[in-house]
Amino acid sequence: MSLTGYAYLEENWLGILVAIHVISAVVGIGPTYFGHVLLRKGQTLGQLRDSLSLSAKLEMFPKILGSLAVLSGLLLVWLGDYGWDQLWIIAAIVDYVLIQIVVIAFMGRAAADVAAKAQADKGPTERPASAELQAGVAKVNAINYVATVLGIVLFLLMFFKPTL
Repeated sequence: MSLTGYAYLEENWLGILVAIHVISAVVGIGPTYFGHVLLRKGQTLGQLRDSLSLSAKLEMFPKILGSLAVLSGLLLVWLGDYGWDQLWIIAAIVDYVLIQIVVIAFMGRAAADVAAKAQADKGPTERPASAELQAGVAKVNAINYVATVLGIVLFLLMFFKPTL
């Protein structure tokens, strides 16, 4: 067993794995927080379409880097001597699953509905988005706040985890 608590990793490999885990988590979750800017009130129809298009492009970050963060985190637990029975590890996994449920089951559906309605609206792009679209944006933004809070909880669990 090494001084780091990881039986199978030398310290330089451990540092690389931790760096991969932290960077992928921060960059992977980042678009969740940027979504609040994109889903702001009072947009014109054209601005809303552009915001929804950019949101769709930003979704690749959580999908790819969020998955890498989970895999590297599971690898760190498996290689370390934390054990799978520690409360912060169980809470982090449960929190991550809740984030996925909120984003995929609720926010994804609501955002797809808003995007479809925004694309179907043939009105001038300079006019304000309709009340129906604004209500849809508000719903998506509210769901995004739930994901944001859960993401903050996840970061806090990682930051305040027990140290060796």
